[in-house]
Amino acid sequence: MPRFERHIFICTNERDDADSRGCCAARGGLDVAGWFKAEGKKRDWKGRVRANRAGCLDACEFGPVVVVYPDQVWYSPTTAEDVRRICDEHIEGGVVVQDLLTPGLG
Repeated sequence: MPRFERHIFICTNERDDADSRGCCAARGGLDVAGWFKAEGKKRDWKGRVRANRAGCLDACEFGPVVVVYPDQVWYSPTTAEDVRRICDEHIEGGVVVQDLLTPGLG
Protein backbone atom coordinates (compact mmCIF):
# COMPACT_ATOMS: atom_id res chain seq x y z
CA MET A 1 0.00 0.00 0.00
CA PRO A 2 1.48 3.39 -0.99
CA ARG A 3 2.26 5.91 1.70
CA PHE A 4 0.54 8.73 -0.22
CA GLU A 5 -2.52 8.65 -2.47
CA ARG A 6 -0.60 10.82 -4.91
CA HIS A 7 2.93 12.13 -5.08
CA ILE A 8 3.68 15.24 -7.16
CA PHE A 9 7.24 15.76 -8.34
CA ILE A 10 8.09 19.25 -9.60
CA CYS A 11 11.33 19.67 -11.52
CA THR A 12 13.46 22.51 -10.18
CA ASN A 13 16.69 21.40 -11.83
CA GLU A 14 19.21 24.08 -12.79
CA ARG A 15 21.46 23.90 -15.83
CA ASP A 16 24.12 26.16 -17.23
CA ASP A 17 22.75 28.80 -19.62
CA ALA A 18 24.87 27.28 -22.39
CA ASP A 19 22.87 24.01 -22.29
CA SER A 20 20.56 23.97 -25.30
CA ARG A 21 17.85 22.08 -23.39
CA GLY A 22 17.47 24.83 -20.83
CA CYS A 23 16.16 24.03 -17.38
CA CYS A 24 12.96 23.97 -15.39
CA ALA A 25 14.33 26.32 -12.71
CA ALA A 26 14.86 29.09 -15.28
CA ARG A 27 11.39 28.45 -16.72
CA GLY A 28 9.57 28.91 -13.43
CA GLY A 29 9.96 25.53 -11.74
CA LEU A 30 10.62 27.08 -8.34
CA ASP A 31 7.42 29.15 -8.59
CA VAL A 32 5.46 26.06 -9.63
CA ALA A 33 6.86 24.12 -6.65
CA GLY A 34 5.89 26.96 -4.31
CA TRP A 35 2.36 27.08 -5.70
CA PHE A 36 1.90 23.32 -5.25
CA LYS A 37 3.24 23.50 -1.68
CA ALA A 38 0.86 26.38 -0.89
CA GLU A 39 -2.11 24.51 -2.37
CA GLY A 40 -1.24 21.41 -0.38
CA LYS A 41 -1.10 23.37 2.83
CA LYS A 42 -4.36 25.16 2.07
CA ARG A 43 -6.07 21.85 1.24
CA ASP A 44 -4.59 20.01 4.24
CA TRP A 45 -2.98 17.24 2.18
CA LYS A 46 -0.64 16.20 4.99
CA GLY A 47 -0.20 12.43 4.96
CA ARG A 48 -2.41 12.04 1.87
CA VAL A 49 -0.74 13.91 -1.00
CA ARG A 50 2.85 15.09 -1.16
CA ALA A 51 4.31 17.71 -3.49
CA ASN A 52 8.06 18.05 -3.57
CA ARG A 53 10.85 19.46 -5.66
CA ALA A 54 12.84 17.08 -7.81
CA GLY A 55 16.04 17.12 -9.77
CA CYS A 56 16.01 16.61 -13.51
CA LEU A 57 13.03 14.63 -14.80
CA ASP A 58 14.62 14.50 -18.30
CA ALA A 59 11.91 16.50 -20.05
CA CYS A 60 13.82 19.79 -20.07
CA GLU A 61 12.43 21.08 -23.35
CA PHE A 62 8.90 21.06 -21.90
CA GLY A 63 9.74 22.78 -18.62
CA PRO A 64 8.65 23.43 -16.10
CA VAL A 65 7.45 19.84 -15.77
CA VAL A 66 5.49 18.05 -13.09
CA VAL A 67 4.69 14.35 -12.82
CA VAL A 68 1.90 12.92 -10.67
CA TYR A 69 2.32 9.40 -9.33
CA PRO A 70 1.00 6.75 -9.21
CA ASP A 71 -0.98 8.08 -12.19
CA GLN A 72 2.18 8.73 -14.27
CA VAL A 73 0.65 11.90 -15.68
CA TRP A 74 3.00 14.65 -16.85
CA TYR A 75 2.04 18.33 -16.83
CA SER A 76 3.69 21.58 -17.92
CA PRO A 77 2.03 24.23 -15.73
CA THR A 78 3.24 27.81 -15.99
CA THR A 79 0.85 29.79 -13.79
CA ALA A 80 -0.66 29.58 -10.32
CA GLU A 81 -4.03 29.07 -12.02
CA ASP A 82 -2.64 26.02 -13.90
CA VAL A 83 -1.51 24.57 -10.56
CA ARG A 84 -4.92 25.23 -8.98
CA ARG A 85 -6.61 23.47 -11.89
CA ILE A 86 -4.34 20.43 -11.53
CA CYS A 87 -5.09 20.35 -7.80
CA ASP A 88 -8.85 20.80 -8.25
CA GLU A 89 -9.43 18.60 -11.26
CA HIS A 90 -6.79 15.87 -11.03
CA ILE A 91 -5.50 15.62 -7.47
CA GLU A 92 -8.86 16.20 -5.79
CA GLY A 93 -11.24 15.25 -8.62
CA GLY A 94 -9.40 12.39 -10.31
CA VAL A 95 -9.75 13.88 -13.82
CA VAL A 96 -6.65 14.54 -15.92
CA VAL A 97 -6.35 18.17 -17.10
CA GLN A 98 -5.88 17.48 -20.80
CA ASP A 99 -4.85 20.97 -21.92
CA LEU A 100 -1.98 21.10 -19.42
CA LEU A 101 -0.42 17.74 -20.34
CA THR A 102 3.23 17.74 -21.36
CA PRO A 103 3.33 17.05 -25.14
CA GLY A 104 4.34 13.47 -25.82
CA LEU A 105 4.51 12.54 -22.12
CA GLY A 106 1.08 13.30 -20.62
